[in-house]
Amino acid sequence: MRLLHTSDWHLGRSFHGVGMLDAQRAFVDQLVARVKELSVDVVLIAGDVYDRALPGVDVVGLLDEALVRLTGAGARVVLTSGNHDSAIRLGFASRLLERGGVHLRTRLAELDTPLMIPLGATDGDGGDDRRPALAIYGIPWLEPRLVADQLGVDSASHFDVTRAATNRIREDLARRSASRTVHSVVLAHTFASGGISSDSERDLSIGGVGAVPLDLFAGFSYTALGHLHGRQTLSPAVRYSGSPLAYSFSEAKHQKGGWIIDVDESGVTRVEPVQWDAPRKLAVLRGTIDELLESAEHSWAEEAYCQVILTDPQRPAQAMERLRARFPDTLVLGFDPQGAAPSVKVSYSSRLAEAEDDLSVCCGFLEHVRGREANEAEKAVLAEALETVRLQGVSL
Repeated sequence: MRLLHTSDWHLGRSFHGVGMLDAQRAFVDQLVARVKELSVDVVLIAGDVYDRALPGVDVVGLLDEALVRLTGAGARVVLTSGNHDSAIRLGFASRLLERGGVHLRTRLAELDTPLMIPLGATDGDGGDDRRPALAIYGIPWLEPRLVADQLGVDSASHFDVTRAATNRIREDLARRSASRTVHSVVLAHTFASGGISSDSERDLSIGGVGAVPLDLFAGFSYTALGHLHGRQTLSPAVRYSGSPLAYSFSEAKHQKGGWIIDVDESGVTRVEPVQWDAPRKLAVLRGTIDELLESAEHSWAEEAYCQVILTDPQRPAQAMERLRARFPDTLVLGFDPQGAAPSVKVSYSSRLAEAEDDLSVCCGFLEHVRGREANEAEKAVLAEALETVRLQGVSL
């Protein structure tokens, strides 16, 4: 039995204003190709399939297409809801979809109802009920305030509701294991202790209290986590697949992919990474504007999405326009002046009080709003405008 663990598709998301639906469609192409190439039996999707609770029509269409193609390639799909999804909308027609091989786990009542898959050959005496089996459970996103009462816990915390959910799964697993060997895979969308976050994830709580300890997943053969966008191993049996695409520049160094999990009668035998090709590289560039525009070292970034931090002592004029002449897809521009003399923060009212004439007022305003003094050409333009106003008899 071969499983593929993925999560956090965030269908419909944009990247700093750039639509990503074509890139997400290309990921689906890669996913379907790998399912066929590697003979994957089950695709695990651990939440945040959509980026918002009310996805657009084209976004819903892409998920529909993906599920049809994955099941058409011979794989079953187990899918749970994440904190970005609407569990009710995502779980629509779940019983009907199950007949086609798509198993949705978006309702609390279904968290201890696994997909059961027999393992190994039939011995001819007892049939599938006695064969070793794999039980795949899906824990939907648990909002503590909404599910605490249903799970019978007093404290509305991520720890308590997750512990209650995993305890329910263990109870069901114990019943099923009484008459045969049952290995277990659990999907969960949560922030587990030890995970490394990135800028593109929505905070699940304040101050880190939403992190749940790894021992809540102890005893399961494999735990397929979603929520964090970097692929990572928290323990041999607890892993994040990460998002298939980068959704922030903090992910520029991520190698996007997922995990292939092989299971037989003895349990999990192998876990190996699978890679996704990025449609566009991400570049995080830092330096003076002249260095960035002239250095051959940055030629690779000319076809990348770029985040640029300029270190010039003063903000260069027309910085974005000049940068985009070489790096057309500069999406984020920041400033971190280096080597400038320390400046004392002066209020604009103080600047007005110290201004010697109308030109000083105008130049002071320009410097106040953009952080750079007016150059000689700009002073000349302002002086000409002031003179024109004076000649027209307008009092300042």
